[in-house]
Amino acid sequence: MLSETGVFVVLLGAGVIALYVGAELLVAGAGRLALGLGLRAATVGVTVIAFATTAPELFVATIGALDVSTDVGLGAIIGSNIANVGLVLGVTALIKPLAVSERVLRRHVPTMVVAALLLLAFAANGRIGRLEGVLFLLALAGFTACLLYYAGVDQPPVTDAPDAGTGATARDVALVGGGLIALVVGSRWLVSGGTGLLSALGFSDLFIGLTVLALGTSLPELAASVVGALRGETAFAIGNVVGSNIYNVLAVLGIVAVITPIEVATSTLRFELPALVVFTLVLTAMMGYGRGLSRVDGAVLVAGYGAFVYLLFP
Repeated sequence: MLSETGVFVVLLGAGVIALYVGAELLVAGAGRLALGLGLRAATVGVTVIAFATTAPELFVATIGALDVSTDVGLGAIIGSNIANVGLVLGVTALIKPLAVSERVLRRHVPTMVVAALLLLAFAANGRIGRLEGVLFLLALAGFTACLLYYAGVDQPPVTDAPDAGTGATARDVALVGGGLIALVVGSRWLVSGGTGLLSALGFSDLFIGLTVLALGTSLPELAASVVGALRGETAFAIGNVVGSNIYNVLAVLGIVAVITPIEVATSTLRFELPALVVFTLVLTAMMGYGRGLSRVDGAVLVAGYGAFVYLLFP
């Protein structure tokens, strides 16, 4: 018989695997569906793929907030966004330097910065209430409306993607459905195993969200970006992370705050939230002037993430 700690470890591992498999299925199905409808690769990366890889954060943050505490949900989102920048883009840039399209730099990166600053502003009074949640969702609606507008204006060239405009298939729909089921199951296992294990070791709910749950939910972004870089599809890698960070704040925290107000600890206002803004601004500066991310930039981002995690430990 497994001990209680052993059960938590098994649940944690099974949750990570289920989230990874679910996100891979969702990315594959959703990406092919979007390309089949004629969207650009960069547009797919910052919208469909980004939203699909945000699904783990949505499920983990919502279930964590309802079953454990809002610290788990908030910590998972802050930690995931920082991991997306420092770990995901850092590792991906180390593998292959990443070019940033003018479209993403001009239209999407500013939204990522605004989302991070909005989060800091809304949390300043120690509470993200339902009104702030609604404002997040309204900002998301505006961002999505702009994306849909530009998707219609910018017609994809024939060579942008070989599968563009071929239409949706039943297989792609099945992949999306299977991915969603795996995400629901995996998020429950990850929350149960992660919180149980670290709680038994005396760590706080916020620390659990910022580390184990954040890393677990960032696996889909890491997988999608690394695979994209290896295949030479850097538009997916950058767009995936930028879009994911936007959806994590505006969609996930917006939904969670509407369901149940989120309490923000003073320590979070002093360290984790400013760290998120710093990582976001540093990434924006690195991508400035259309030069993209070099291997040196990747090394700096990974080192910064390592320092962030180190400073989290009590």
